[in-house]
Amino acid sequence: METVKIKDVTSHLESLAPGAYQESYDNSGLITGNPDWPVNGILVTLDCIEIVVEEAIQQKCNLIIAHHPIVFKGLKRLTGKNYVEQTIIKAIKNDIAIYAIHTNLDNVHHGVNYKIAEKIGLSALEVLAPQSDTLSKLVTFMPKDSAPLVLDALHEAGAGNIGNYKNCSFRTTGTGTFEPTAEAKPHVGKAGKREEVKEIRAELIFPTVLERQIITALKKSHPYEEVAYYLTSLDNKNEEVGSGMMGVLKTPIEPKAFLERLKNRMNTACIRHTALPDTHIQKVAICGGAGSFLLPLAKAKGADVFVSADFKYHEFFDAEGQILIADIGHYESEQFTKDLLKEVLEEKFTTFAVYFSKSVTNPISYL
Repeated sequence: METVKIKDVTSHLESLAPGAYQESYDNSGLITGNPDWPVNGILVTLDCIEIVVEEAIQQKCNLIIAHHPIVFKGLKRLTGKNYVEQTIIKAIKNDIAIYAIHTNLDNVHHGVNYKIAEKIGLSALEVLAPQSDTLSKLVTFMPKDSAPLVLDALHEAGAGNIGNYKNCSFRTTGTGTFEPTAEAKPHVGKAGKREEVKEIRAELIFPTVLERQIITALKKSHPYEEVAYYLTSLDNKNEEVGSGMMGVLKTPIEPKAFLERLKNRMNTACIRHTALPDTHIQKVAICGGAGSFLLPLAKAKGADVFVSADFKYHEFFDAEGQILIADIGHYESEQFTKDLLKEVLEEKFTTFAVYFSKSVTNPISYL
C-alpha cells in the first residue's frame, strides 16, 4: 500500500479550498513540518496551541490540521516567550507538522459557512459577498472533428462549470489558416503549403486557480503540434467563492424561538443580540468568525437576521432596526469546522486515523 505523505493531504484539502482564496492578511498553509513526511495520524482542531500539540504527541499523530493559523505574522525569534513560540517549538522538537486552512475554507461554497447553514437548517444557499478576479476565460481553436475530445478533456479538468450547470461552452465555426515550416510536424497539411481547415472556436470560463491543469489538458488532448489559445482574466463575481452566506428557513419563525433554536443547534452558552423585531425570521445571513464587515450587505440583501461573531458595542447600533444581529461567539460559530475537516479527510484517506482534538481551545469562558 502506497504511503500517504503530508503533501498528499494538503493537496487534497487545497483542491477543495485553494490557498489562492485566502485573504491577504491570512497565513493558511503548512506552518511547520516537511511535506514529504509520511502521515502517521491526523489531529483536527480549531486552534493549534501547545496543549493540542501535546495531545498529538500522545495520540501519535504527526499532522495537526487547524482552522486558525498559529502564526499570523513573521517570527523573528523562537525563545518561548509567548504561547505562539511555545507551540511552534514543541511542534518542531517533536516532528509534528501544523497545517492551517483558514479564510480559504471560509471563502468556498462548501466550507465553514455551509456547515453553519447545515446546522441551522437553511436552504437555497448563496454566497453573501462573492469575490471578483477569481475567474478566467479560455478561447481556443480546434479541428471540427476533434472538438468533442478536446472539450471533454477541458471539462474534466474543471472548465465550463457555471453555478448549477456543468460542461458549458460557446462554440462557433470558422476557417483556420496556417503554413507549416520545414521543421513542423503538422497534424494537417504539408510543409511550405498554406492550409485552410474548418475549425471550432470554443470559449469556456474556469476558476483561475485551475489554469495550469486546464492548459495541460488542452495541450494533451489537442491534435495540433502548436495549440492556439488565449486567456482573459474576468471581473465577474464568482458566485461559488466569497465571504458569508445567505439562506432561508423552510418555515418562518418568531425571533425569540429562532434565537433559542440557534443557541441549541450551535451549542453556545450565550447569544448577544439586538432588539427583537415584530416580524418573523426566514431569510438568514451567516458568517463564521468575525463578520461585522458584512452587516451592510446582509441588510442590503434583505436578511431578517445576521448570525456571526465579534461585534463591537457600537456596531450593534448599525442594525438600525432593519435586521436582527445575533452574535454567537467566534469559537462557537466555527466549532463545527472540525466536523467538516474530519469528514473530508476520512472520505479520501483510509490508511491512518483522523482524530478530533479533545482540548477546548476557546479562550472565552461564560459564568
